[in-house]
Amino acid sequence: MNSPLMTKWINRVVAGVPALLFLLAVWLPSPTPTKAIPAFARKYGLPCSACHITWPELNNFGQVFRDNGYQMMNERDSPITRDPSYFPMTVRITPNWHRESANGQSVNVSNGEGPDHVGTITTTGFDLSGIDLWFGGTLYKNISFIVLPSSDNTATFHFESAYVRFDNLLHTSWLNFKVGKFELDLPVSEKRLWTLSGDGGFYYIYHFTSFGNSNPFGGIGDNQLGMELMGHNANSYTRYSFAAVSSLDGGVNQIYGLPPSTTPAGRTFDYYGHFEQGFNTFGNGFMKVGAYGYFGSAPTYFETSGGAPAYGRGNKPFYRAGAEWKWYFNKWLVKGVFMHSYDNARLANGIAANTGPIAPDSGIHAATWNGGFIEGQYIISPQWIVIARWETIHMQQQANAGIVTSASGNIGNLNAFTIANRWNPFMFSRAGLALQQEYSFVKSNGVTNQGGAFGATCATVVTCTITSSSVFFGFDFDF
Repeated sequence: MNSPLMTKWINRVVAGVPALLFLLAVWLPSPTPTKAIPAFARKYGLPCSACHITWPELNNFGQVFRDNGYQMMNERDSPITRDPSYFPMTVRITPNWHRESANGQSVNVSNGEGPDHVGTITTTGFDLSGIDLWFGGTLYKNISFIVLPSSDNTATFHFESAYVRFDNLLHTSWLNFKVGKFELDLPVSEKRLWTLSGDGGFYYIYHFTSFGNSNPFGGIGDNQLGMELMGHNANSYTRYSFAAVSSLDGGVNQIYGLPPSTTPAGRTFDYYGHFEQGFNTFGNGFMKVGAYGYFGSAPTYFETSGGAPAYGRGNKPFYRAGAEWKWYFNKWLVKGVFMHSYDNARLANGIAANTGPIAPDSGIHAATWNGGFIEGQYIISPQWIVIARWETIHMQQQANAGIVTSASGNIGNLNAFTIANRWNPFMFSRAGLALQQEYSFVKSNGVTNQGGAFGATCATVVTCTITSSSVFFGFDFDF
């Protein structure tokens, strides 16, 4: 007969087997940063699960907390109430293993052992994501800040975000203002994205550019430099935001006289707006609907000084606009986003506005396309979630009929599928760790679309279909 001590140890071992098997199965994600901020949780002594469905997705309490400038609206909001040892900084990085594969690639054999050909390129190995050094907190009650120096995996840094925010102006939550570099108030945040792989670590519709398009705009997923006015009711069911940003796609140093490699000074602004309305549904359900639009312009030629671009001229318009739908029900969260995109004919074809009219029969058109995604999440527990997403983009009109044939009007059409499993063994106010496994598959017509960028074509643009895939395993942690 087993002794009580032996029985106790046997029970402990048996209880630990599922966790051990899970760790062995999930070991090991390349990277789009997801920006959880334990610094704010530490300030109020909250576990991360207080604000998140599971890290890093915000629940509605977390959305209100964020909309209030990361404040609880109590006497602890001002930093003068904190212990001097408190420092609002988080470090985040993701050691990972991943496999990337894409067919339809031009393969060149340099040593003469075989002919150049179109083939499949596959790479695999251990890697690091970039690193985030996130500083965030309150300077005073209703005055907060974010500074985020972020790097790629070679430690090349840039400012992903840097802004100061003023909340509850005129003593109302409907007036909040910030200035600096920030993420637009998108229907679904890409900076809080669950998925991390090379093919699945971003939303394609936020960055898509049609084949041969000359518009330099990188997409609404890029952080922008400007100012934002936003407001919300007490529970953030009703929200709005309006932003005016420099028409430089988040670029800095728009100073006259800089060398040609630097973004030339802009003379216009782009504008973004988003409205969102939430309401309760039957049972424990909660639903949100909304609309958004980005309206901008970009130069078609430049005036120069001393051989260097001084500022853009001949600006022509473009826009990205659409609608959103989200449904929270018990342990399910389903999100859908639609986007219609338009790029002016001169802008899309790289034709300067001072070169005279475009001939009606030239085949030069505005580029237009439609896209969207639907994403489902099943929340097994506050620390364990399964995610699946399907995304599609279809060209409505190509920019230049001269570079396509009637059989290739679908060049650039894209379908992407991603599935991921994310488990947080712990979530504290001081630190967090997530173990993630992910698979993503992308199919596009005529051009490669790794990273959302269109460029290299395969053997025959008209008939070629390119597929790529990513497998990703990683430890996503911050402190």
